[in-house]
Amino acid sequence: METPFKIKLEEIKETDILIGVPSYNNARTISHVVRAVMAGLAKYFPKAKAVLINSDGGSTDGTQEEVQKVGIEDFKTILISHPVHSLHKIVTPYHGIPGKGSAFRGIFEAATFLEAKACAVVDSDLRSITPEWMELLLRPIYEEGFDYVAPLYARHKYDGTITNSIVYPMTRALYGKRIRQPIGGDFGFSGKLARFYVTREVWETDVARFGIDIWMTTLAIAEGYQVCQSYLGAKIHDAKDPGSDLGPMFTQVVSSVFGLMKEYEPLWKEVKESQPVSTFGFQYEVGLEPVSVNLERMIRNFRLGVNDLMEIWTKMLPSETARWLESIERLSDEAFSFPQDLWVRIVYDFAIAYHKGSVRRDHLLKSMIPLYLGRVASFIKENQESAAGEVEEKIESLCKIFEEMKPYLIKHWA
Repeated sequence: METPFKIKLEEIKETDILIGVPSYNNARTISHVVRAVMAGLAKYFPKAKAVLINSDGGSTDGTQEEVQKVGIEDFKTILISHPVHSLHKIVTPYHGIPGKGSAFRGIFEAATFLEAKACAVVDSDLRSITPEWMELLLRPIYEEGFDYVAPLYARHKYDGTITNSIVYPMTRALYGKRIRQPIGGDFGFSGKLARFYVTREVWETDVARFGIDIWMTTLAIAEGYQVCQSYLGAKIHDAKDPGSDLGPMFTQVVSSVFGLMKEYEPLWKEVKESQPVSTFGFQYEVGLEPVSVNLERMIRNFRLGVNDLMEIWTKMLPSETARWLESIERLSDEAFSFPQDLWVRIVYDFAIAYHKGSVRRDHLLKSMIPLYLGRVASFIKENQESAAGEVEEKIESLCKIFEEMKPYLIKHWA
């Protein structure tokens, strides 16, 4: 039996551009996102046939109704000199494991069915999206021949700490491409790449919960597609204290990074150094919303970890590393410092333990959180007086240590 979603796609038949907006209880922000998308399509791709798909995860706050309210007629009035050629809106509930990946699956399937040339996905909680984002995410694909466009944001120095301390340095060291925001949330991709994604058997796994962003980025790089990034300015959304509300996000993002290492082991073992990727967009300084942090709580959680989890840690960490952690635990809050090279060694040791299965993987990943909080606390202390450029230099130095210590990972992996 055909679903209303499939029937709608059959009515449209084909499209040049497809935009996906996954959502879950985003009634407050989604109409702004949809208006920005529609305005961007009208301004930068006036002759293209476009489809906007809101893939909703069962919102109860009227999110879908807000999307339906955004009238194309109103939108034409705003940008009367750039009439829309043909824009369709489809609102569909997604099925499967609750999470962003299930929404993406529907978007990839639609892009494949409609033979879209260029696609983009944007978060539904964005307050900083502008019509220019459509040009920046789509034009490298639509006109320049790229297959994947990662976002490059200006972010507060305490925002994106999972990216800065693990995901960016690991992706760069393993696969050799300096994609600065591998889990940014807003992406452009070709119809060809969408067709590849939809064939992969991940949709009933944890990747479909929180790991979809890093999965998309890693596969685009590792499978040899043409990747680039576009500067989008500020990403203003509901940022959180990096020491709170980690929930399952940390463990599922990191498990995706570690899990993909097994799949692409022959590739990353041969990568010796990283290379920059093409970057589109004009980089400029923007005002950023502050991110409040609770240093004392992070350090306290690190200390609790040293006292309660050392039995697990000693199964995967060298004795010298364990002694180093115990010495850090004894430091006062004022003197607290978690060195970069120690952190890199620990991340690699956890990746190796995950690969070998020497500790139950869910226990292993949860036990990593206090160590991550200790490193983030040290990073915050190091950069309290640092400007954005200085902070980026620190992150660059961490990435270089990940690259320099990669032989350690390869040596102990087998």
